Amino acid sequence: SMIGHRTERYRDFGFAAANSFAQGVFSGVEAAAEENGATATFVDSNFDGQVQAQQINDAVTSKQFDIIVIQANDNLVVQKPLEDAVAAGITVVVEFTPVGADFSTVDPQIEGAISIVDPPILNGEALGKMGLLACEDAGADPCKVAYMEGFRSLPLDNARTKAVVDTLTAGGAEVVAQVEGGYTADTGQAAYQDIITADPDVDVVIGSAQAIGGAKLVAGDASDVKFVGNGSSRQAVAAVMDGSWFATYALDVYKNGFTAAELGIKHHNGEKVTMANNEAELAPGEGIGIKANLEGFTATYDD
Repeated sequence: SMIGHRTERYRDFGFAAANSFAQGVFSGVEAAAEENGATATFVDSNFDGQVQAQQINDAVTSKQFDIIVIQANDNLVVQKPLEDAVAAGITVVVEFTPVGADFSTVDPQIEGAISIVDPPILNGEALGKMGLLACEDAGADPCKVAYMEGFRSLPLDNARTKAVVDTLTAGGAEVVAQVEGGYTADTGQAAYQDIITADPDVDVVIGSAQAIGGAKLVAGDASDVKFVGNGSSRQAVAAVMDGSWFATYALDVYKNGFTAAELGIKHHNGEKVTMANNEAELAPGEGIGIKANLEGFTATYDD
């Protein structure tokens, strides 16, 4: 996104206009812009890192925007364009996905940029912790856990996977399957079939919220399997609240967008702001979305 303050404009470079998660974040960006007398524009890159890099370069050349809030499609491709934006006097706010090679830190990896992110490695550790809580709840010893990875082609997903598996193993769980689950209900259904074919006695299954939704359809209501999702859509939160799932990783995407925009506006106006921000700290239970922590939480996007 980009923001402008009065005459300034504020730009939100989201993942894709068709992505409801990105729109959930943007609703927060818009609200903060409006509250601060600024205007906000969503720039659609449709999940394409190269397109996004070009859009940032264009914004630097046109001087049309004062603030850029970026949801990076590619953590490395946009690095140089964003460095150029900072050099041109544009306030850069990196939101959700870290920009840079380090997937473990909330610190800005672009000098002069604000970072408000959910590092994949910290996300993976939280998924592992929820998996161990599900194991405790299942009372299984040893507890058999399957992890549905996102895409093995993405360095970000591989970093998250390692963190999930390491956390589970360190906690005494047995990781019996790692399959690519992707980010749709269909890929989740197929992955779950593979898991139960390999190990019908699996106790806990972890994966993206969309994939877990598909897996639960295959398992059915009578299943004892504990499901842990990654994402806080309305559907995921409802599934935890009604007991269909054990837990889901919860971020307050509206609050993340609002805070990102607010930090950007304050920085643009010369105020001192916190440059390194962990999105889990703005979330219920610091992201650990078990039922007790999600009481009273309102999800703001759909899967």
